[in-house]
Parts: sequence; C-alpha cells; structure tokens
Amino acid sequence: MKRTSLLSILALVPAVLLPLAVAAQVAPTGKSHPADEEARTFKYAVYAGYAYTSLNQVNQSRYGLQGINASVTRNFGKYFGLTAEGDYYFVPIAKPVVNGSTAIPKVESVLFGPDLHANIYGKFGGFVHGLLGGEHTGGENQTPNISFAGGLGGGMEYTLSPRLSLRATGDFVMASFSLTGNSPQLGYSPHRSGDSRAAFGLVYHF
Repeated sequence: MKRTSLLSILALVPAVLLPLAVAAQVAPTGKSHPADEEARTFKYAVYAGYAYTSLNQVNQSRYGLQGINASVTRNFGKYFGLTAEGDYYFVPIAKPVVNGSTAIPKVESVLFGPDLHANIYGKFGGFVHGLLGGEHTGGENQTPNISFAGGLGGGMEYTLSPRLSLRATGDFVMASFSLTGNSPQLGYSPHRSGDSRAAFGLVYHF
C-alpha cells in the first residue's frame, strides 16, 4: 500500500511541474523581446526627406531644383513590396535656373511600382525599384501639362532601431515634354528627357 502511494505521488510531481515550466518560457502578454522586434518583418514603410532633381526637360536650364520626396511601401513578405511615391521640387539650386527667364520652374511627380529589398550586411540594407506615373513641370509653359513618366532607381538604408532607419536614394526618371516655344503647327513634337534625382531622409517601419 505504501509503495502504491509513493508511486502515485512521484507520478504527480512531473504533472504539476510541466505546466509551470511551459509557462515560464512564454513571454508575458503584451510584451515582446527585443530580438523578436529585430527579426520582425513590418508591413509598411513610410519615408520622407530632402530631394534634388535636374531640369533637362526645360530648354537652356541650368542647375536644378531642391524639394521633398515622400513614399509609402506596402511589404509582402521579406523581400517584395509595392511603392507609391510623390515628389515636389520648388527651391532653385542657383538663380537663374533657366537662362533668359525670370520664372522658377516647379516639378511635381506621382509614381508607383514594385520594390525589391534585402538586408546586405549588419545594419545595412539595399533596395531597387521601377516606378511609373506622371510628372508636371510648372512655370515654363511645358506641353503637355502632365507627361507620362517613369524610371529605375534604388538606394541604401542604415538601421537606427527596429522601426527607424536612414535612407539615401538615387533615380533616373524619363518624361516627354515638347520643346519650349513649340507650336500646334509643329504638332508639339515630344522631346524625351531624363532627370537624375537624389534624396536623403528617414524611414519609419510599422
């Protein structure tokens, strides 16, 4: 009888201790370990920063324009995303921006496209994207008012924290505006041009 009671007690010991051991390995509700946050893949990345563009679509243009660049990327998994990007350039690098003109051009664009990104080494990551959309060049009577535009680009990111990083980008965006001074008699013949662009700013992941 004593042996049976002893075996029963010994059998109860692991039954009681096992749930306690499992509970000890589970993080408290509402708390996450820093390592889990570091390895997490976020669904969205929001970026904003300083930007520069050249002005090759405007006749006799010199220098370029400064402004702002912003984007939102929806990530699908670890390496692929879709990006919506907007730019507004309105501050000249030097005056005059266009020879023989007192007007200061302004450039706006809205572009969309796929994004491929990956960690490269340590806190450094990189990405490439292809974007399509429209571009408007104001202040110089460009024709058409809004041109189809698109191009390729990419950049680097340096991680400051799991949710915050620094980004530097470069793009080459093509558009098709007619030459300034063109006329209906000439059919507003298109003049394809490409502008180099650069930007630097902060990214927030969530």
